Amino acid sequence: MIVTSNQTIHATAVLVGARALLIRGASGSGKTTLALRLIAASEQGLLPFARLVADDRVYLDVAGDRLIARVPEPIAGMIEVRGEGIRHIPYEQCAVVGWVTDLASPDAERMPETTITAEISGIRLPRYAFPSCADPLPVLLAALRVA
Repeated sequence: MIVTSNQTIHATAVLVGARALLIRGASGSGKTTLALRLIAASEQGLLPFARLVADDRVYLDVAGDRLIARVPEPIAGMIEVRGEGIRHIPYEQCAVVGWVTDLASPDAERMPETTITAEISGIRLPRYAFPSCADPLPVLLAALRVA
C-alpha cells in the first residue's frame, strides 16, 4: 500500500539497476549533468542499466519501509540540457530509491569515517555528499556497481 506523502522536491532521480539514485542540489549544481552521465555510462557498459525517472522535480511517496520516486506527469520523459533546452528521453514512471547524493554539499567530507545516511520521510538511505569542486561520477560508478 502506498501512502502518498505529497512531497515534491527539487531533485533528479535516475534508476540505476533495480534502485534509483536521488540527486539533490541547488539549481546549476549538476544534477541533470550527472543524470545524463550515468545514463551514458550505462550505454557504454559501465553500469548494467540506467534510465531517467524525473528531472528537476520528483514526487516522493512512502510504501512500507521504501521511498518511491515518481515523475510528475507534465514533465515525464523530459530533461533540460543547459544551453540546449528540453530533450525527450526514455524514462521510468517510478522507482524505489536506494541512494541519495548531494551535490555542492557544504558538509561533504573527503574521507568520512562512517557510512553517512539521509533520512527522507522517515526512510534512512545511504548518502553520498560531494563538494562543488568534486566530480561525483567515479565514486558513484564504483559504489553503484557493487550495490
